[in-house]
Amino acid sequence: MTAFSSSFKGSDQADGLRRLFAAPRQQIVPVAANRQVDCAGVLLERLSLAFSNLGAHVFVIDAADSSPQPHELVDIDLPSCIERLGSGVHYLAARGLPRRHVNTRGSSEAWLQAVAECVPQADVVIVHAEARDLCRLLGRREVAPVLMSELSSESLTEAYAAMKLLSQRSGLMAFDLLVGMASRPRRAERVADRLASCADNFLSAVLRSWAPVDRDLPITAPVSTELERVAANQLTGLEGHSALSLPAAGAGRGLALALD
Repeated sequence: MTAFSSSFKGSDQADGLRRLFAAPRQQIVPVAANRQVDCAGVLLERLSLAFSNLGAHVFVIDAADSSPQPHELVDIDLPSCIERLGSGVHYLAARGLPRRHVNTRGSSEAWLQAVAECVPQADVVIVHAEARDLCRLLGRREVAPVLMSELSSESLTEAYAAMKLLSQRSGLMAFDLLVGMASRPRRAERVADRLASCADNFLSAVLRSWAPVDRDLPITAPVSTELERVAANQLTGLEGHSALSLPAAGAGRGLALALD
């Protein structure tokens, strides 16, 4: 069973994203796993829907320690182990696979490239993995990892630890954030403010954008403006892509607020 619901439906905007690019290229979107977040599947599902709404075909490589175990044939017939969820999303359960496919220098970049090529029609490849594995997978790619958190201090600390590891090992200094919550948008904003403040003060890193994600909303619920902005920010990393005309991100990231 995958971490995604089987009712996931792709966007009706077929091939819309492809028309926006001068040269086809897959965009890698790294999502740092957080062991203190128990709604990771929901966050990945909503992020995939946001990309789909922008017209992208999405491939999710779910390689976190909490992700489903890979199919027993994954090392023999990888393409057959990739599930199709609706018309615009593919999914691979890949728990532990990045560490099984490292070269002598400890890199898993070649494995990621080989897996991504199994779904050539994918515009966006979401890679959900532990921060230490993302460092092996990404190498020196110019990307902005997506962090996950909930409303607890423990999950916020874990998100900051992932940010610190990625900034120190991979030199990545720009991040986005998804905050899982249940009808507590103000509390979610405080989490984002605190993480942004710590990123700036201690790492000289930047939290570009963030989105609260209500874990209780059905998959059919409309994508929020904030989540669509996170997805659009990720797509600006593609060569030849024009930035989408979305509202400017809100201010208020500079205060270090204690979480109670």
